[in-house]
Amino acid sequence: MSARTPSRLTLGPLLYHWSAQQRRDFYLRVADEAPVDCVYLGEVVCSKRESTFAPFMEEAIARLRAAGKEVVISTLALVTTPREIETIDEFIAGGLMIEANDVACLQRLAGRPHVVGPYINVFNEGARDFIVGQGAVRIVLPVEMPAKSIRIVAGSDVPADFEVQVFGRQPLSVAMRCYHARAHNRTKDHCQLVCGLDSNGLTAQTIDGSEILTVNGTQTQTHGHAVLLAELDMLCAAGVRYFRLSPQDIDMVRVAVLYREVLDGQRDPAEALQALRTLTGDVPYVNGFLHGREGLAWVQA
Repeated sequence: MSARTPSRLTLGPLLYHWSAQQRRDFYLRVADEAPVDCVYLGEVVCSKRESTFAPFMEEAIARLRAAGKEVVISTLALVTTPREIETIDEFIAGGLMIEANDVACLQRLAGRPHVVGPYINVFNEGARDFIVGQGAVRIVLPVEMPAKSIRIVAGSDVPADFEVQVFGRQPLSVAMRCYHARAHNRTKDHCQLVCGLDSNGLTAQTIDGSEILTVNGTQTQTHGHAVLLAELDMLCAAGVRYFRLSPQDIDMVRVAVLYREVLDGQRDPAEALQALRTLTGDVPYVNGFLHGREGLAWVQA
């Protein structure tokens, strides 16, 4: 495998509700030890979680930037209140790069350099060209996008980079209702942040007991971890430059090391896959979307 120095490894926004202290310690360790080039901070799922980490946000940003890592602020995937719009405006005024995950945020960012997150559907060249024309410099492609479509959208000569999630549970939807609150017989308005009880999300089962999805507050995710290691070469050839790891409550520094070694041609993907299994336990792996299959499928590369 040839070395791919232009490839950049990113750590996506934390999608779960961890305690402020756990979150702070996580990002400080990432700053000091993880071989990632870019870290996304910010709340994507529920604005009620934002205040808990707010006292540590500046410290985390400073430590990450001092370590030479790019910092991007991710916004909510579903903006519903004036206060949430005000928060977006505050982030924009702060001068950091913003990842827009809702069209309301895109309107605020028009004409400014920004990242478009995976919750905004960019499935074709028309959508790509429109948002690039509005100022997008990087597009995180939707997790459902098959390789054939990635080659078309990312392979053209456009003034933007493309990013694909290559590890972690894949976000499928965000709703107005809070599934976590309902599971604990609470209302959304009086949830008491019960989502914090499940640091990797709450497994949802079918009526016959099969584990199929993961609930994370108002968000639905895949049950299995997306693992794209053998596919990294193909994604590079398709025009993808940024590769996203989605944080899980495991040793993400070690996960980043494995992916960095494969990207740099220092470790065989099959060997890295075996090492990754020791970190993730018995959670199934999935890669079906990329291979044009149902999302929960695992296609042996």
